[in-house]
Amino acid sequence: MPNTKSAKKELRKNQKREMRNQMVETSTKNMVKKFNRLLAAGEVEQAKSILPQVIKKVDVASSKGVFHRNKSARIKSRLYHRLHKASSVNEAPQAG
Repeated sequence: MPNTKSAKKELRKNQKREMRNQMVETSTKNMVKKFNRLLAAGEVEQAKSILPQVIKKVDVASSKGVFHRNKSARIKSRLYHRLHKASSVNEAPQAG
C-alpha cells in the first residue's frame, strides 16, 4: 500500500492507465482474431476489406504505447503474410 499522498495519486493514475490500455489491447486483439477467422473461413475478400481497419488499430495501440513498435510491426507482417498466402491459394490455377 502506498504511504504518501503522491504515491496514492500515482496508484490511482496507474489503475486508470491500466484500464485504458487493457481496452485498447482487447479491441486490437479482437480485430486480429476476426481477420484470422475470416481467412480460416475462406472469405479472403472480406478479410482484405477489414485489413486497413485492423492495421489502424494496431498502429493506434503502438502509438499509445500499449504495444511495442516491434510487436506491432510483427503483427502487421504476420497479417499481410497470412492474407498473401490465403489469396495465392485461392487464385492458384486449376489443373485440368
